[in-house]
Amino acid sequence: MRIVIPGGTGQIGRLLTRHFYERGDDVAVLSRDALVEPWQTVVWNARDLDIWAGELEGADVLINLTGRSVDCRYTPTHRKEIKESRVLSTEILGEAVALCRRPPQVWLNASTATIYRHALDREIDEIDGELGGNEPGLPDTWRFSIDVAKSWENAFFHAQTPMTRKVALRSAMTMSPVDGNVFSVLLRLVRMGLGGAAGPGTQFMSWIHEEDFLRAVDFLIEHDDFEGPVNLASPFPIPNQEFMRDLREAWGADFGIDSARWMLEAGAFFLRTETELILKSRRVVPRRLLEAGFEFLFPDWPEAARNLLFAKRRHRL
Repeated sequence: MRIVIPGGTGQIGRLLTRHFYERGDDVAVLSRDALVEPWQTVVWNARDLDIWAGELEGADVLINLTGRSVDCRYTPTHRKEIKESRVLSTEILGEAVALCRRPPQVWLNASTATIYRHALDREIDEIDGELGGNEPGLPDTWRFSIDVAKSWENAFFHAQTPMTRKVALRSAMTMSPVDGNVFSVLLRLVRMGLGGAAGPGTQFMSWIHEEDFLRAVDFLIEHDDFEGPVNLASPFPIPNQEFMRDLREAWGADFGIDSARWMLEAGAFFLRTETELILKSRRVVPRRLLEAGFEFLFPDWPEAARNLLFAKRRHRL
């Protein structure tokens, strides 16, 4: 297959790119920088039509992952960059696809499970799960993230590409053993003795093992009856306190100090990031994948945590 991946230089992008490349697919990554990689890299600015658009002609799959990292403080400048990097890149890709005589057969566009409301009371799926943004007392940073997600999907689904099937990937946290991944960050807390409950600990954590993420993407490409939003998450989200307990047990740690909300806020300030990732309850489940017969290799967190730790120790990642 010919696969074009705008934003393929980020962590998830490199995971997907290497997956397709090692499988023998013809892969082209659209990047802001000219990079030397085993696969083809084409420079673009994610805003304007240019020669990069020719890469889409005759391609089988387009996977857009473009977007500024959200691992930062949500200052006005960063908010503008976060939103525009996602919306403008999606809009210009829509224009490029519309100009193709032989457009990509399927376009997968990154989205996020953050689009849903803070959910403690029930599981949230793609069919009847409520989007967030209207909850009373919602923190401003959470409202901003939801607005970004909605604007991102709006740009995607409004693109006039009638010959191309479109799927929005509402991904939960993808757990990978590589350094810099959220799994490594949480494991570092456990190793320091700080891997207790975060805040109340009752907030649900939605996650997906990297192997299931890759397999789900393959599944969505192969099954041409999929369109619209799809949740990429384990079928079993669990409360933060259980999630961290299972990670401690997998590592062999006897205890972990709980972190009060004010401690998390102070730590986030000094680390120049936000606490939403850990405090917002994401009880997201992959109803559409399950109903289509997709089987997860790692549906349960304890087994997934042990597998990720084995990979990390084996490869010293």
